[in-house]
Amino acid sequence: MPRVRPGPATRRRHKRMLRKAKGFWGSRSKLFRVAKQFVTKAGVYAYRDRKVRKREFRALWIIRVSAACEARGISYSRFVTGLKKAGVFLNRKMLSEVAIADPAAFDKLVELAKAQVTAAA
Repeated sequence: MPRVRPGPATRRRHKRMLRKAKGFWGSRSKLFRVAKQFVTKAGVYAYRDRKVRKREFRALWIIRVSAACEARGISYSRFVTGLKKAGVFLNRKMLSEVAIADPAAFDKLVELAKAQVTAAA
């Protein structure tokens, strides 16, 4: 049986890695050893930032709802507390969308929350 050298397999592996590094700057996309390090690092960042994106969007929705509440004379925390007491279980994303797309409906939610907060106090 003839001796098989790893040339084709190595070339295939290198090409696959360099394809993943396409678009990286300088030697990060040209040299296999450097490309391998940065493709791995890019994967770590991608994994981490998929989690971070969820945090950032929740923070954005809270900021939007808070701004809409302040414009209507109620704090965000009192608004959320009032909604919970009223039995309205809308998540922050939907509250944000309602505040932007349907201000009249958001006004009703604010009135409902205000009524619950003042009734408890």
